[in-house]
Amino acid sequence: MLWQALRRFGQKLVRRRALEPGMAETRLARCLSTLDLVALGVGSTLGAGVYVLAGEVAKDKAGPSIVICFLVAALSSVLAGLCYAEFGARVPRSGSAYLYSYVTVGELWAFTTGWNLILSYVIGTASVARAWSSAFDNLIGNHISQTLQGSISLHVPHVLAEYPDFFAMGLVLLLTGLLALGASESALVTKVFTVVNLLVLGFVIISGFIKGDLHNWKLTEGDYKLTVAGLNDTYSLGPLGSGGFVPFGFEGILRGAATCFYAFVGFDCIATTGEEAQNPQHSIPVGIVVSLFVCFLAYFGVSSALTLMMPYYQLQPESPLPEAFLYTGWAPARYVVALGSLCALSTSLLGSMFPMPRVIYAMAEDGLLFRVLARVHTGTHTPIVATVVSGIIAAFMAFLFELTDLVDLMSIGTLLAYSLVAICVLILRYQPELKNEEDEVELQEENMAGAEKLTLQGLFCPLSSIPTPLSGQVVYVCSSLVALLLTLLCLVLAQWPVPLVSGDPVWTVVVVLLLMLVTGITGVIWRQPQSPTPLHFKVPALPLLPLMSIFVNVYLMMQMTAGTWARFGVWMLIGFAIYFGYGIQHSLEEVKSDQAPLKCRAKTVDLDLSNACTHSI
Repeated sequence: MLWQALRRFGQKLVRRRALEPGMAETRLARCLSTLDLVALGVGSTLGAGVYVLAGEVAKDKAGPSIVICFLVAALSSVLAGLCYAEFGARVPRSGSAYLYSYVTVGELWAFTTGWNLILSYVIGTASVARAWSSAFDNLIGNHISQTLQGSISLHVPHVLAEYPDFFAMGLVLLLTGLLALGASESALVTKVFTVVNLLVLGFVIISGFIKGDLHNWKLTEGDYKLTVAGLNDTYSLGPLGSGGFVPFGFEGILRGAATCFYAFVGFDCIATTGEEAQNPQHSIPVGIVVSLFVCFLAYFGVSSALTLMMPYYQLQPESPLPEAFLYTGWAPARYVVALGSLCALSTSLLGSMFPMPRVIYAMAEDGLLFRVLARVHTGTHTPIVATVVSGIIAAFMAFLFELTDLVDLMSIGTLLAYSLVAICVLILRYQPELKNEEDEVELQEENMAGAEKLTLQGLFCPLSSIPTPLSGQVVYVCSSLVALLLTLLCLVLAQWPVPLVSGDPVWTVVVVLLLMLVTGITGVIWRQPQSPTPLHFKVPALPLLPLMSIFVNVYLMMQMTAGTWARFGVWMLIGFAIYFGYGIQHSLEEVKSDQAPLKCRAKTVDLDLSNACTHSI
């Protein structure tokens, strides 16, 4: 009896939502074009980091080879982007990674993904709002911060901010009102700010190539000594390294690429527009790929221009572009840069706020969060309650809290979502096609009647050219094993790099063994038949690209500190309290499973009545 109860409970945790092919009916308004999605993706991804990050990475991590860092980071991000693009073509619904997990790996993983996406978007919104407030305050001579610190100062380090940021709170509430008006209005504002941002970046890139000097990519120790001799204050001077184009070696490029990877985070907001895009199966894949390409060109161009204008060791990480223009004699250009950074922060803020209520709405509509959050305004066709509630929470956090310690939590949520989407693409491509739930029941009955036999030859040379229930199950198990092995491999590489580099035989054997297991299981997945279902977009080179994406994402997650993981654990405990206290009982899949026995009983009664009628005749 206890075993059956545990089995039923386990089945609830891994129950999957039926995959609905094509565009299902929606209560939201389908009003977003492909251009709207590209603007949303570029605006969300190409935030203020483009004005700051290049200086920070070039100065003491990579030097002029920062352009290679951005190329490596872009290729790594494209791996995740392609996985999102395939799911956008396959499942055109709101919910992004949450929904993709729900239809592939089950309810508990879906809730975990959605809950972490909410955290990422809330922290992202609050931190960008404070950055916007700080940038504006800096432009007007820091009058706002000085006044508030003098009158309303808060004294709780690492928890509360130095002063309550009324400006940031007002900004979030203002944009919450804009989002409540409708998706098309939000998209129009995003397009305007994104165009201004791209024009400013175009000005920076062209100016950099005009005023730049190619010698700054070939600096030597002599140049460095001349600079030191000419400066009164050498405190702000960075290290030379070995000089030249790659002053900090291959290791510097890798460290720089790991930092630059986060510059491409944000494109996933496009995947939440599945119920508001006019043609999501076409627009979402195109929007993701084009926005990543545009962002790469912008980052590549700005970092090239910056390192050509000024020696990398003289860059100022806090404000690299204004300092570079001052160095070349174009000091007034800093006002253009300031305008661009405010526009970039505005689009980044909208990019964090736009997907947040869509994920909450999708989870509430599925019954995993409180139903009231799924309420849609009849006039604007927006998830009004989810928009207002998430906006108020983000505004409150921007108003009071110190967010620097929480920003890494945002990265964990995003990287976890990227990893799960890659696993889901891998699993779903190898599953047999199911049109509806009745097909699934019939398939399960057929399985019970005459199940295929699993043999060693069948693992590497399957007889069928299309996916079968057995081949689908093989891929499901193998994908789970590979994900676990890659996690162990990343843990070893991230936490014990010194023994590996020094050639410690124990750790070397462990890594080689893990690599051999990963390679063998990947070979089994590769040999299984793929689904022939035509899609608008498919990830190429399966299973290699999704597995590379999982490796990159998990490796970056393993770089997080113990404190970040502890805060992540607290957030997950709150989430599981909601899921096990409310979501597991009110899930739509739970309601369907309760109704299924009633339908079966009704069919049985109908059958008995028809038999009785036949006998009487």
